[in-house]
Amino acid sequence: QVQLLESGGGLVQAGGSLRLSCVASGGTFTNYMMGWFRQAPGKEREFVVGIRRSGDSTVASDSAKGRFTISRDNAKNTVYLQMNSLKPEDTAVYYCAAASSTWGIGRSTSYDYWGQGTQVTVSS
Repeated sequence: QVQLLESGGGLVQAGGSLRLSCVASGGTFTNYMMGWFRQAPGKEREFVVGIRRSGDSTVASDSAKGRFTISRDNAKNTVYLQMNSLKPEDTAVYYCAAASSTWGIGRSTSYDYWGQGTQVTVSS
């Protein structure tokens, strides 16, 4: 059983930056593809960015491309989400997720474990 704990959320002004972290425990971190998803009030959960097990390949949603970067430190069992040029529409609860699968990086159904989420609020 893998536990995921996110941190780093908060309130930021539009144009600002935040860095989210997600620490994994209870499993072998390198066995998991990792992703960040988000859910805004009244909307469905959506894929943001994902990173493959070795960290050499990432995928980003159209809304994240050019602004958000995912990375992982396998020695620290941690995945990061660097968010720059934040917009009010980025306001959401951000979730870290881990998948034992190697396909469907952008699909929430591919992921086996989820964190509790961290709130990101971007003011205009």
